Amino acid sequence: MSLPLKYNWLLKENGPIMIKKALDLYDISETLGHKNNPTIIAWAKEIGGSVANVYLADKIPWCGLFIAVVAKRSAKQMVKDPLWALNWGNFGKLSPEPMLGDVLVFTRKTNNGKTAGHVGLYIGEDQECYHVLGGNQSDKVCITRLDKSRLYVARRPNYTIQPANVRKIKLSSTGEKSTNEQ
Repeated sequence: MSLPLKYNWLLKENGPIMIKKALDLYDISETLGHKNNPTIIAWAKEIGGSVANVYLADKIPWCGLFIAVVAKRSAKQMVKDPLWALNWGNFGKLSPEPMLGDVLVFTRKTNNGKTAGHVGLYIGEDQECYHVLGGNQSDKVCITRLDKSRLYVARRPNYTIQPANVRKIKLSSTGEKSTNEQ
C-alpha cells in the first residue's frame, strides 16, 4: 500500500472497521482502455443481486460499489441500489458532525450538467475540505480532498458499541482538491 505519508497515522488506528477494510483496498485502480480490473468487477459479484447484473465494466462509476464492498466486509448494512452514491444518504444514522469512519455523501455535476453523487469515508478535515477515502477518485481507491460545501449528508454506521476513536480529525490543507469524481 502506498498511503501518502501525511495519512500514515491511519495505519495505527484500531478502527473503525470500515476504515480498516477500505485501507486494505488502497490503490486499486481502473484498467485503462477496453479491459476491466478483475478486482473491481469481482466486487460486484461479491455484492451480488442486481449489482452483479448491472455492474459489468470499471468505466461505470464505482464509488458506491466500493463503499458497498467495504460495508459488506465490515458486516454493516447495505443500502438499496448501492451503486447510486446518493442512496448512501440512507445508510446507518444521521451524523450531524462528521467523524472518523462516517460515510460522506456529496453532490457533483455530470458532464451534461445533471446532479449526481459521490460517496466515501471521512478521514479528517481542514478548514474548507473533507479528506475522503473512497473509490473512483482519480479512477482509483485513494484519499482526496472534497469541498465541504458539496456535502449532501454524513451518515454513521449503526454501531453496537461505537469505536472510541470515532472523532473529528483536523488535518492540514495540503494536497489537490477534487472537483469531479467520475
